[in-house]
Amino acid sequence: MVVHLVKICVGAEAVEDLVAWQTHGATRDGAGNPLHVTRMWPRREAELLAGGSLYWVFKGLILARQRLLRLDPREGGDGITRCALVLEGEVVRTEPAPRRPFQGWRYLADGDAPADLSEARAGDDTLPPELRAALSDIGVR
Repeated sequence: MVVHLVKICVGAEAVEDLVAWQTHGATRDGAGNPLHVTRMWPRREAELLAGGSLYWVFKGLILARQRLLRLDPREGGDGITRCALVLEGEVVRTEPAPRRPFQGWRYLADGDAPADLSEARAGDDTLPPELRAALSDIGVR
């Protein structure tokens, strides 16, 4: 069984902000894969690593995902061990899916995950987040 994580992309207005941050300043593992460090270790590790992704929320909408490669322990400056989510470098855009505000991360069942954007839509102009949210609310994708 596959399960995914959903996390708010704090400080990012759009997918391009995440891509820029991971290109120019993200923490990386030894192979150059981006890392995202979180306080808690997911209890459903085996299900996440069976093909799961980290789905990113921007201004109330899931808009992108990255495949999870592994979970690594990372000790912070305070001596507390945290979880580094090791991600595939490719950021895949998804169909917009609304999400209410939350803290930390949440699990997402595979059947509830938004679909990847088709190749035909990969070049679509970027819509303002408010318009994307309004369209998603009424079922327009």
